[in-house]
Amino acid sequence: MNSPSVFIKDFINNTWIYRYKSPVEESSLMIIWSFIISSYCIGGLLGSIGSGKLAMKYGKKNSLLLCDIIPLVAAVLAGCSSPARSFEMILIGRFLYGINAGLGFNLHSQYAGEIAPQKLRGFTNTSISVFVTASKMAGQIVGLREILGTEQLWPVIMSLSGFWALIQLITLPFFPESPSYLLMKGDQKGCEKALKQLWGDKDHQAAIDEMLKEKETQKGVQRITVIQLLRDPLERWQLYNLIVLATGLQLCGVNAIYFYATEVFKSAGFKETQIPYWTLGIGLCESISSILCSLVVDRLGRRVFILAGYLMMVLALGLLIVTISFQTYAIWVPYSSVCLIFLFIFSFGVGPGATTVTVIVEIFTQNTRAPALILMGFINWLGLFILAIVFPYIQARIGHFCFLIFLVIIASCAIFLYFFLPETRGKSWFETKEDFNKYNCRRKKQDVLKDNIDMFFISTRL
Repeated sequence: MNSPSVFIKDFINNTWIYRYKSPVEESSLMIIWSFIISSYCIGGLLGSIGSGKLAMKYGKKNSLLLCDIIPLVAAVLAGCSSPARSFEMILIGRFLYGINAGLGFNLHSQYAGEIAPQKLRGFTNTSISVFVTASKMAGQIVGLREILGTEQLWPVIMSLSGFWALIQLITLPFFPESPSYLLMKGDQKGCEKALKQLWGDKDHQAAIDEMLKEKETQKGVQRITVIQLLRDPLERWQLYNLIVLATGLQLCGVNAIYFYATEVFKSAGFKETQIPYWTLGIGLCESISSILCSLVVDRLGRRVFILAGYLMMVLALGLLIVTISFQTYAIWVPYSSVCLIFLFIFSFGVGPGATTVTVIVEIFTQNTRAPALILMGFINWLGLFILAIVFPYIQARIGHFCFLIFLVIIASCAIFLYFFLPETRGKSWFETKEDFNKYNCRRKKQDVLKDNIDMFFISTRL
């Protein structure tokens, strides 16, 4: 929305003049614009909440196909808003795009994690961050004034998401349903067929046995809800890690960096016409870092990327606060700020940006994965909504020192994850669950020990 924002605001004003014969007041324009921006977050929040039931009822693949209808409708609404002289159509289109994003994020994460063999699970799960960053970069490219960033073509930018939904709607039917979902539904033959289609015509009995073992442990257990997951003592530390990971992902300051980058580029002396290309460079940096992480995450592990990413982000953000504070001290200082922005974005892309979803998918079982991703989506979209509303006011009051807030959040998340996040690379969900049971069952072990001590004293007295 950054590229066409000026044209959309002009369109709102012209539409207002057409309807009411007078220009829209600045306060009213800001309210309308805030609704258009926040409608995407609200839609994402609702979509995330509804993804669990959709996946349980129709499966991951079929649910993704159903989701493709939503952006097609949104694309038509947003694309036709200009000739129809209706900015309300943009708002509704953004809301529908948000619903699709909330649904698609959770469904894609589950589907990608369940169709991948264990040795490629990290690579497959990081695909969502790769495509998210690639999409952001594609949006920045088409938003350039030389391509579609003009007053006549901005509705085309708003409609482009429908094209990718159409591609998925055509191609996804050729892929099988999630093998683990088919097995949980009792379709073992369908599971075997799906595994052969996905992994090749080999013996996959070991993978099937692991799925059957998971199914056996959950036999007679109903699909749990988010509330039940929150109350489950055996999932407590998994939830703590989820909350920290999701909070760190959304409130690490990456969106604030994108927001503040323009000011940094201006202070470095770059021309107004050059700044969009530097912003595009940031998007390219994030995309490359996500791809790099996806290629080596299965060799080096998830934990090392998350912790190293957070450490580099803390370093970059701390130095950025210093360089912005002293940007007039020397001619090279503003250029240092530019380099630190790129370092921060690279660290985010190669660290928490790429690996967070992978870890969350791997620390929860088939039965708890859907509500866990709903909770993650809720935290993500709520954080994005709060950030969109609150950050401009904080930035206006304290300027670049607002980065101190994000620095504290990042450092706190890194410390927690260093002590309590186990490595999940190459582990089955049984092994990962056993790692967390060291924390989940600690109180139970203490109670047993206390009972044994009490029994000892009673017996000695007797």
